[in-house]
Amino acid sequence: MPDEFARFNVSLTSPLVNGFAVTPDDSVDLQEVTRALYVGTGGDVAVELAGGASLVLKDMQGGSLYPIRVNRVLATNTTAAELVGLV
Repeated sequence: MPDEFARFNVSLTSPLVNGFAVTPDDSVDLQEVTRALYVGTGGDVAVELAGGASLVLKDMQGGSLYPIRVNRVLATNTTAAELVGLV
């Protein structure tokens, strides 16, 4: 299928173009830094942000898309599930 927008560069404000399942892990980075994180089943999400900060995002709502640049989702303190990294 032709993509009329293929010639344009992807930026942080562009629509999301790819995604991958996120398995929380305390020692392994995601395959790519996200532009957004989808939370399927709500709960807490422990992350390392692209800028280096580590924090726990409390009570993230299920079925929600969060515009957050994450390089790792930690297993410790993460209770949310069905996470998807979007780029």
